[in-house]
Amino acid sequence: MMRNPVNLIYLGFALVLAGAVLPFLMVIHVLESTFFLNFFAFIASVLGLFLGLIGASRVSRLPGRRH
Repeated sequence: MMRNPVNLIYLGFALVLAGAVLPFLMVIHVLESTFFLNFFAFIASVLGLFLGLIGASRVSRLPGRRH
């Protein structure tokens, strides 16, 4: 899975989306705001951002692409 950089971008997008949706659900009181859930939402958002950037940089370095 991690050999394909497009999959890294998809995984990063899913994590960033989870990092945005979870706090929204806590604000509208669908989910109870706990320390673990807040920490998980933050880590998911940051990790998703980094994975997306790594995936995008690896896509630009694929063989056969013109500069």
